[in-house]
Amino acid sequence: VFTGRADCPHYAQAELLADYLQVNLPHFRVHKITQHPDKWEQWLRDVCERNGWEHRESPIIWRELLDHGGKGLLLGGVNEFLNYAQHYYGITSTMLTEEMSDIAEENLQAHIEAEKEEEESKSFIKPLQVWITSASAPICYHLIPLLLTGEVFGMTTKISLHLLDAEQFKEVLCGIAMEAADLASPLLHSVTEHTETPGAFLQADVVIVLDDVPLKREAQSLGSSLRELSESCRLYAALMEKNAGSEVRVISSGRTFVNLKAMMIITYGPSIKPENVVAIATPWESAAKATLARKLRVDAAGVKDVIVWGNISGCKYIDLSHAKLYGYNSAIWGPADFSHPLLSMIYDSEWIHSEFLSAECSLSSRVSRCVGMLPAHGIATVLRHWCHGSPPGEVVSLGVLTKGQFCIPEGIVFSMPVRFQNGTWEVSTELEVNEMTQEALGRSAHELVQEKLIALKEIKEMQPYEAE
Repeated sequence: VFTGRADCPHYAQAELLADYLQVNLPHFRVHKITQHPDKWEQWLRDVCERNGWEHRESPIIWRELLDHGGKGLLLGGVNEFLNYAQHYYGITSTMLTEEMSDIAEENLQAHIEAEKEEEESKSFIKPLQVWITSASAPICYHLIPLLLTGEVFGMTTKISLHLLDAEQFKEVLCGIAMEAADLASPLLHSVTEHTETPGAFLQADVVIVLDDVPLKREAQSLGSSLRELSESCRLYAALMEKNAGSEVRVISSGRTFVNLKAMMIITYGPSIKPENVVAIATPWESAAKATLARKLRVDAAGVKDVIVWGNISGCKYIDLSHAKLYGYNSAIWGPADFSHPLLSMIYDSEWIHSEFLSAECSLSSRVSRCVGMLPAHGIATVLRHWCHGSPPGEVVSLGVLTKGQFCIPEGIVFSMPVRFQNGTWEVSTELEVNEMTQEALGRSAHELVQEKLIALKEIKEMQPYEAE
């Protein structure tokens, strides 16, 4: 292995002699590593430190002992290599000093041109910029491998991951970044950790907000929690408007105030497209399907169109009136797309009104405790649908900004059924809502309106102090 400074005459001398040996000796192989003069000193120190060598000049030459399973055997510099070639092969270099200098100058120009071509080649790669806030959260740890499978953004889409959190979590971020790099995913372009907010969301295409605050329902504590939440969302919205891409997509997830986080970002980021800010309800939808599948002793993948309405991390309603069951082993069979109305397959109506509601309570406890795999899968699922479309004919529960659909007040983020197609989503307003569901929607809407009013009040009360 021949390595040296691109403009070094001695490297040029050793290189030409090595080329001669490779051409004339059947088992002599050469690998060259040329470094720019500005990078040579640091590169040499790193190589010597890694191998336990002492060497301070250009070039440095060693033999790789790959077939012996050991580290390289250091030969030394140009003089040591000339002696080596003379001793083993009876060949010496007759190059003049002037020739060495001319070749060294050519080497430097060739190296500069090669670096320029490499940079130009890299400039054609436009990786998707994905930012994750509160990236020390366990959700992030489970989410990263899902984002890098190729199923979410596409098998050819390179991804640059940006992990954002407070300075106190710097060590955790570095650990996550290292593990992400160790995945050796062909889709991972880069992974960077950030602990300073001014440069956050630079050129962001996707922002995943995982921030949580303690959920306390006492009036005073609730106001304090919402003040903290509003401050972070207002800061994020301002930074997204300043730094992010014009089509940035914002995903709100976590355990607390999922709807409100999305609504606050829409409120304080007027230039961010409201339809590009959504809240994730998929974990509740998936867990409900699993509960129903256990009751019916079927595969959970066969349960479709379970709808989660309302306040995802608060007063929500799980609606089974449109749910379908595919692949159910009964007396009536049909083609692959044949389905049964799910409610008609559950003959014990008492289970629907009592045990399922009870299961929903345990479901609430279970989903709230899930801080890793389930919510990470929910985020990845929504992003996949957003990029590639949801399954034909199926609805997906998603928190979106209301425009009066289903008699829900405008201006809140409310979970409702949508369909994804061609990179966008559309609320499934054709679905009928019965009286019981409408009452549940009213309760959820009231709770979300109250959260919004308290949050805006807290921000308004803070502003005079900020002005002072």
